[in-house]
Amino acid sequence: MFGFYNKYLLVDLASKTYIEQPVSDQVLAGVLGGKGLGTHLLLQHLAPGTDPLSAENVIIFTTGPAGGTKIPAASRYGVFTKSPQTGVYCESYSGGHVAPMLKATGYDAVVLTGAAKEPVYLHVHPGGVEFREARHLWGSDSYAAEDGINAEVGVKGVQSVVIGPAGENLVSFACISNNYWRCAGRGGVGAVLGSKKVKGIAFSGDREAEVADPALLADYIASLKEKGKGNPGVLAYRELGTPMMVNIVNNSGAFPTRYWSEGSYDNAAKINADYMKEKFVVKAKACRNCFIGCGKLSTVKEGRHRGLTLEGPEYETIYAFGGLCCLDNLEDVHYLNDLCDRLGIDTITAGNLAAFAIEAGLRGRLEGAPAYGDTEGIARLLKKIVAREGEGELFARGIRQAAFKLGLEDLAVHVKGMEPAGYDPRVLKGMGLAYAVSDRGACHLRATFYKPELAGMIEPGAIEGKAELFIDFEDRLTLFDTMIFCRFFRDLITWDDLATVVRALTGLKPDKTGLQRIAANVTDNTRRFNLREGVTCKDDTLPPRLMREPIGKSREHLITEEELVRLVSDYYRLRGWDREGRPAAGV
Repeated sequence: MFGFYNKYLLVDLASKTYIEQPVSDQVLAGVLGGKGLGTHLLLQHLAPGTDPLSAENVIIFTTGPAGGTKIPAASRYGVFTKSPQTGVYCESYSGGHVAPMLKATGYDAVVLTGAAKEPVYLHVHPGGVEFREARHLWGSDSYAAEDGINAEVGVKGVQSVVIGPAGENLVSFACISNNYWRCAGRGGVGAVLGSKKVKGIAFSGDREAEVADPALLADYIASLKEKGKGNPGVLAYRELGTPMMVNIVNNSGAFPTRYWSEGSYDNAAKINADYMKEKFVVKAKACRNCFIGCGKLSTVKEGRHRGLTLEGPEYETIYAFGGLCCLDNLEDVHYLNDLCDRLGIDTITAGNLAAFAIEAGLRGRLEGAPAYGDTEGIARLLKKIVAREGEGELFARGIRQAAFKLGLEDLAVHVKGMEPAGYDPRVLKGMGLAYAVSDRGACHLRATFYKPELAGMIEPGAIEGKAELFIDFEDRLTLFDTMIFCRFFRDLITWDDLATVVRALTGLKPDKTGLQRIAANVTDNTRRFNLREGVTCKDDTLPPRLMREPIGKSREHLITEEELVRLVSDYYRLRGWDREGRPAAGV
């Protein structure tokens, strides 16, 4: 099919062998690439009930039909596996500059099976795979690992993905990093690579997948760039980046604070975008071909972290450490962000676990716990988690096991073992639905439904009609994940745009209904994966705290169990699933 190579690379790490496998046009027409292909291959190659950290688990890297083109939204790759954090479906995406080079290898996906006996890294290129010894890199942080692999491969334009010490030590929320600060962050994909003794993967190549209509594609790219000129959202991301969300969410009362006990933070002015502009040297940074430039390469101007530079911190990191842990200056959030990036851990889970540990200490359940606002105490805890030392061993296994061991299961905030992002569902009730039914556990990105709720497209507290709008957002963004497109283009790439892009790239000519059918196929396949791993409708819920502890100045905000049940029931019905959340038979 146009836009694809109709093949993927199946790599056996145990025997250090690989073979090319075909992908039919029929499969690609039904699910496209990215998440669609990744989920299809998971169902094909992974046996039900597999231990996520065993050699039998698989991990899959994909691009979409837009990968390698000049579409500004398309410099992203996806990673798919069974999560060591949740025990269910895992998808994670990252931007930067890796995706175009992954596409240039000439494969639609790379599937890793088995486990190496000793540390290795891979070099994937149009000729196949080179297996290279990596004992000298084992133990290095993510920055050093990426530099080392790129230098050793020595090919012009090579791009690498790597793990840090957390992945090596099988920490359940270890991430995969690239270009230093871009991460496939959620679900523990780094731990899966670590379990396979893979320190990293380098990609290089010169292949280009033929597109169906180059002229139409060029016209569309030009129109997209024109649409972006002067667009308020584009200008806001370029000027302020995601930290602009601190004020927006805090003012709405949905900014999780003091481990989910409050919805606004009095010191928000010390951790917001305006503070970053004043106290940091900030430069816009973009993925390849992108005109938004949402990334903020920021350097601390003064104080004990003076000179520290990284791309970020992003909103979610600020919420997790600044809000949940009550850090009252952005410099300390910046410092913890850098620590997490070097160690290779997801900042959302890291901040949630640190705040949970603080609460455990206040309740007398954890000795030596940090306090709210205790930056160095949090840093020490994170280092112990990654090293799996002392109380760190407890938290390295994730929130569910930590809460169980400490007898604080009613305190813990997670869905299916994954902590939510920085949008409190007691105010933004559509986010309650998003967290409850997300494939990978509490996730804000499957539909980014905070957008319509905060932008006034639908009342945040409404229940009636919310599932309908939610599914429209979710389906369109599922199509984004098959292409793979960046979420920040959601206001620029409409259903009509998607139809044009799919036609230009693949030659398929679906209307909105046809696109929705593809999205539904992908969503149903993902649900089938989770059902066979033991997920039931009882798992599609929220933590009890969020349904019984109101927030707000007058404690006026709460999402009730009845409201959530209504939202989930509406979602099942509109998806065509039965009352138990099961799609119709088929794959």
